[in-house]
Amino acid sequence: MIRINLLPHREEKRKQRKAAFVRLLALAAVTGLAMVVAYAAFVGAKISNQEARNNFIRTENARLDGQIKEIATLKQEIDALKARQQAVEDLQSDRNQPVYLMDELVKQVPEGIYLRAFKQDSQRVAISGYAQSNARVSELLRNLGNNSPWLERPDLIEIRLAAIGQGKDAKKVFDFTVNVGIKRPREKEAGAAVAGPTGAVAAPAAVKKP
Repeated sequence: MIRINLLPHREEKRKQRKAAFVRLLALAAVTGLAMVVAYAAFVGAKISNQEARNNFIRTENARLDGQIKEIATLKQEIDALKARQQAVEDLQSDRNQPVYLMDELVKQVPEGIYLRAFKQDSQRVAISGYAQSNARVSELLRNLGNNSPWLERPDLIEIRLAAIGQGKDAKKVFDFTVNVGIKRPREKEAGAAVAGPTGAVAAPAAVKKP
């Protein structure tokens, strides 16, 4: 009977399988490393691209912020110019206020009232005078508040009993002070646009006396 020793052959096969396994491990390691490097490069490219976009956005935001500041500065300058223009227009229109005031007082002062003094402070006018009775003062306040396109918001500051004249000519009257607002033309036009058209202003005339 012939016997064959297979141990060397088996040992050779085992070495071959081991070598093949090592090569597969090496190939897997190389492939994994290559995939990691490729993925890292891909992620790096994405990050670089996003950083470039972020830098572009920051640059554009800075440019827009500068433009917004310029617009805000221009708006402030425009508002300042409008304010100066309005101040000049108000100064020009205020020159005619005494005419409007005298004309309206002629129209609105009832019989039995004598006006003796006027004092204007900005858009308020203090009017002092004498009245035959309290009812005359009340009528004056109603006329100034309701019937005048140029005067508004009258307030009674003071009223007291006084005497004018001497001896037999002395008379008991009511000494009063009224504070009333006077409108500028633009304010009057704004009020007319809401309330409707008003009549033309007549020429100044003499103030009524009792």
